Amino acid sequence: MVLEFILGCLAIIVILTAFGGVRVVNQIERGIVFRFGRAQKEIRRPGITFLIPVVDRMKKVNVQIVTMPVPTQEGITRDNVSVQVDAVAYFRVQDPLRAAVGVQNYLFAVEQVAQTSLRSIIGKSELDDLLSNREELNKGLALMIDSPALGWGIHIDRVEIKDVTLPDSMKRSVARQAEAERERRARVITADGEFQAARKLADASAIMANTPSALQLRLLQTVVEVAAEKSSTLVMPLPVEVLRFFDRGAQGSSARQEPEASQTAAPLPAPPDELAKIPGLHGAADRPGS
Repeated sequence: MVLEFILGCLAIIVILTAFGGVRVVNQIERGIVFRFGRAQKEIRRPGITFLIPVVDRMKKVNVQIVTMPVPTQEGITRDNVSVQVDAVAYFRVQDPLRAAVGVQNYLFAVEQVAQTSLRSIIGKSELDDLLSNREELNKGLALMIDSPALGWGIHIDRVEIKDVTLPDSMKRSVARQAEAERERRARVITADGEFQAARKLADASAIMANTPSALQLRLLQTVVEVAAEKSSTLVMPLPVEVLRFFDRGAQGSSARQEPEASQTAAPLPAPPDELAKIPGLHGAADRPGS
């Protein structure tokens, strides 16, 4: 009886120990087994895995994409503007063995590298690049973080700059700059429209100069449009040629009237002084009986 009891206890202990060595690895995890403290090269895949009790110890590493917000970093840009920039980094564990052995806490390590890289990007960039050219900055920031992370078995998928906070004075300056830029564009568009309109008018005037009938048709069309829009008395302008015709007629009639008046007018008697100067008149006046 005692022997049977001992054998039963040993069987129970063996069964419990065997079940104690059973582990389950989830789909989003990979298992790193440490046997007597030494990491095994074989990575345990998702599913049920067996460990040697008391000898093996397994560490699970998450291989999902991690979304890590980078805290706001304050820095001075290359054009001496103080800004505050925050970002977000997306990365995943590519080599679970390196992530578990190569670095103590890969999450904290990636966060610190992201903060220092973000401050470095701020110092190397200008304000206009931070506001409008973020694609290149995101690529450069991801490359700076990915370089040390590769040694830890981490792959950086992407890094995005979320927000850029400016001082109030700089916000007003940027607003004035944007307003001036919009005004400049409006003036350029207006000038371009006037230039195109002037060119079209010049082409139209050249066509009307070559074909006078087109000018008359345009005049009649304008009269019709004015009459359709406003029912009022219309004053028709006379062509300049008609006025010139009447002017030439008036000048011709006045020229014909001047010779006729000179021919019909009676001669006026000369003054006595002028008569005395005429030869022959003085002697005839002195003769008696003349």
